[in-house]
Amino acid sequence: MTNEAVQPYQRIVQGVRDKIRTGRLAAGAKLPSTRELAEEYGVAPGTVQRALAELRAAKLIYSHQGRGSFVSEAAHGIREDSTTRAIKALENQVAQLTARLDKIEQERDD
Repeated sequence: MTNEAVQPYQRIVQGVRDKIRTGRLAAGAKLPSTRELAEEYGVAPGTVQRALAELRAAKLIYSHQGRGSFVSEAAHGIREDSTTRAIKALENQVAQLTARLDKIEQERDD
């Protein structure tokens, strides 16, 4: 499905879900304000409110009047898909290889 076929509030929902699934938003993390999300996604605040309502209904977030919205503990029941796990494994391998290469180059320069 292309972005044009997805409702604006659904882009926000999917964006927050992805951030939770990949660990960029941990349990208890505060979401950006309605105004910040509206600016980030280029939508009206009402659209953000609709997305937050859907995320609350799915028990991915909870909100406190005057304090904001937060990632719920239950949200971390979202399992990482195999692609995300594979990407994380590759990132770790690249970091290890980079460190080894840096060490070899440093030893060569000494």
